[in-house]
Amino acid sequence: MKSALALMIVAFSSALLWSQTPLVHAHAHNDYEHDRPLLDALHNGFVSVEADVHAIDGRLYVVHDRPNDLTGVPTLEDAYLKPLMERAQLYRGKIFPGYQGFFYLMIDIKTSAEQTYPLLRDELAKYEAMLSVVENDEDQPQKAVKVFISGNRPFEQLERDQVKYAGLDGRPGDLPSAYSAAMMPVISDHYRRFFASRDLEEIQPEEVIKLKAMVQQAHSEGRRVRLWAIPDHPDMWRFLRSLDVDLINTDHLSELREFFVAEGD
Repeated sequence: MKSALALMIVAFSSALLWSQTPLVHAHAHNDYEHDRPLLDALHNGFVSVEADVHAIDGRLYVVHDRPNDLTGVPTLEDAYLKPLMERAQLYRGKIFPGYQGFFYLMIDIKTSAEQTYPLLRDELAKYEAMLSVVENDEDQPQKAVKVFISGNRPFEQLERDQVKYAGLDGRPGDLPSAYSAAMMPVISDHYRRFFASRDLEEIQPEEVIKLKAMVQQAHSEGRRVRLWAIPDHPDMWRFLRSLDVDLINTDHLSELREFFVAEGD
């Protein structure tokens, strides 16, 4: 009886802690900047997170630069996959209770795709119960977590897989794309590919037109858009959202949450 009561208390406490309203335009960048990257993102309601991954000695480690010592370096499974599965089990298959959209896990492969992808595929297969896998260019079925791969992207390896546990992070050069939105859900690029200045007052009309055209093309194909390395402050967040950039890339999680709450976005 005491054990059952304790479990109920834990579940109730977890529900209170993790019941933030999902922020559909929030992407948590630079996970290595945070002590609890996934948990901090979830606590702030982010629906998209990024994990930099290295394949080392047959395991996948979450770290930006290859370390000399693996002491204290978390694995992808421990830092992301297990906690997300626990959340999905707590919320009946959802990462946020009642939220029908995807929770995006972007895996930025830092080591070679040939070396890393087979390890990633095998790891993801263990968590298929929560993953929206791609088969016949469609999500089959649409489950809570959508994984997509950035960095060193394994195009040929993914194409050979009949069942794909992850999609690809696209680039503007991939548009228009023969890949479905299920296979390439997001188009990402560096801020500097569009804007020469980090000062809003110096941004030129033709630069805005260029970004708008890319966003419109991506949206017409059912894809979301993200820019990385942006000037990370509210004026820029507001500017990018005014241009319909879907995912605002930030290292300042609580600040972006406050911004979206205030903006009602």
